Amino acid sequence: MRSIWNGAISFGLVSIPIKLVNATENHSISFRQIHTADGGRVRYRKVCELDGEELTTDEIGKAYEDADGSMIPITDADLASLPLPTAKTIEIVAFVPADSIDPLQMDAAYYLSANGVPAAKPYTLLREALKRSRKVAIAKFALRGRERLGMLRVVDDVIAMHGLLWPDEIRAAEDAAPETDVSVREAELDLADALMDTLGEVDMSTLHDDYRTAVEELIAAKADGAPTPAAAPAAPGGKVIDLMAALENSVKAAKAARGEGDAVAEVTELSSRKSAASRSAPAKKSAAKKGAQKAPQKKAAQSKTSQARKTTGAKKSAAASPKSTGAKKSTATTAKKTAAKKTTPRKRASA
Repeated sequence: MRSIWNGAISFGLVSIPIKLVNATENHSISFRQIHTADGGRVRYRKVCELDGEELTTDEIGKAYEDADGSMIPITDADLASLPLPTAKTIEIVAFVPADSIDPLQMDAAYYLSANGVPAAKPYTLLREALKRSRKVAIAKFALRGRERLGMLRVVDDVIAMHGLLWPDEIRAAEDAAPETDVSVREAELDLADALMDTLGEVDMSTLHDDYRTAVEELIAAKADGAPTPAAAPAAPGGKVIDLMAALENSVKAAKAARGEGDAVAEVTELSSRKSAASRSAPAKKSAAKKGAQKAPQKKAAQSKTSQARKTTGAKKSAAASPKSTGAKKSTATTAKKTAAKKTTPRKRASA
C-alpha cells in the first residue's frame, strides 16, 4: 500500500517513525458528464478569469479570499514553515477509554506502519501498551494543510488511527428530536425487543453494496444492448397508523426471513398428522372389535337361515310326494289297530 504521509509518533520522549496509509477504499461507481444530444464528454477547463488563458496544474496555486474579495496567496512553503509540532509528528496528548469517544466524531481511517527496522521496537511497545490498558490514544496531527484530531487504537497487530472531528464541528442534536412529547407503552417496547432479538446479530463481512451491484448489472446490460433489469418493487411508505400491528408484522417477517416461520409450520403439520393418526387408530381398533363381535352373530344367523330353508324345502318335498303321504296314513292305521287290541282285554275283565 502506498503511503500518503511520512512522519513519527511522539510518545512522550519516544519517537516512532511511521508511514500513514489509507485503511479504506472507495468502491462507488463514478459517472462522467456528457452532452445528452450527441453523447460528447463534458470537460471542465481551468481558465484564468483575468486573461482567459487555460492553465495547467503546475500553474495553479492557492489563496485565501478575504472579506472584501481580495486574494491572499498562500504557498506550500508558507504552510511548511508554520511553527507546529504536528507538521510531521502525530503527537499523543492523552489516553482515554474507547467508549468516551463519540462515534459522531469518527472520520477517515488510516493504518500506521512502522517505517524501518529501528521503528519496530517502539512501535510494538506502544501497540502492546494500548492492548493491555484497553484504552485509545488521542493525538493531534497535520495533514493536507490543516491540523486534525486523531484516535489511535489496535487492530490485530497494527496501530490504526481514526481522524476525529473537532468538538466544535459536531452540531447539536436537539433540533432533530421530535417536537411533540410521545409516550411509548410497555407492550410496544416488548414487541420492539422481540423484533431486535429476531433480527439478531450479523456477520459484517457478509454485507455488501446492493446498489453498486445493481448499477454494474445495468451498465453491463446497456453495453450488450440487452434489456435493462426490471425495477424492484418500492417499499411501502406513508404514516404508520397501527404501530402494534406494524411491529407484529415485522417480527413475523423477520422470523420468516430467518426460516423460523417455516420450521414452525412443519412442526405443526407433523403434529397434526400424528394427532390425526392417533385419533384414527382407536377408531380402527374399535371398528375391528365390533366387526369381530358381529362376525359370529352373522354366522349363527346365516346357519339358522340355512337350516330353516332346508326344513321348509323338506316339508315342501314331502307334501309334494304321494308315497310319503301313504306312508303317513298306514302308520296312523297301524297305531289305531294296536290301541284297539290293548283296550279289548280290559273290557272283558270288567265284565
